[in-house]
Amino acid sequence: METQILDIGAKPIRDCIACGGCVNSHKCVFDDDVANEWIENAKDADGFIVGAPVYYAHPSDRILSVLDRVFYAGGINFAHKPFASVVTARRAGTTASYDVLNKYAGICQMPMVASTYWNMVHGNAPEQVLQDKEGLQTMYNLGKNMAWMLKCMNLAKHMACQCLMQHLQ
Repeated sequence: METQILDIGAKPIRDCIACGGCVNSHKCVFDDDVANEWIENAKDADGFIVGAPVYYAHPSDRILSVLDRVFYAGGINFAHKPFASVVTARRAGTTASYDVLNKYAGICQMPMVASTYWNMVHGNAPEQVLQDKEGLQTMYNLGKNMAWMLKCMNLAKHMACQCLMQHLQ
């Protein structure tokens, strides 16, 4: 299974201004950051895991600005594909952040991939996160569940194609 990591980078990111310019093109009118690249990549993707650190008890404004534009302009490329969100924090704000990120999936008719707990780890640095055994187990289970859901969806597509071919003969 191939994966791709898309990073928001360090360049400035614009907020959605609700101009409606994306309605027919399914591209954001602002083409100077990662939003349209993400929309384009979503066409061929099978599923998504969105991750964000928690700052001041919520995801960063940067990730929310990108997600607002990506899902509003390119939501058609995300519909009916599995989605999971992952958050990390030193201590607090994880459940509120997890909830905010999951709302994007709900708006775009994306099935949610769950784990054995909310998809979060705790730590201020990678070495601290590695000490969060429960969080790491949750991430492992999330990965297994995402793979399982993708396999089930691919099998369903394959069987639907076979049924259609038999019906056409």
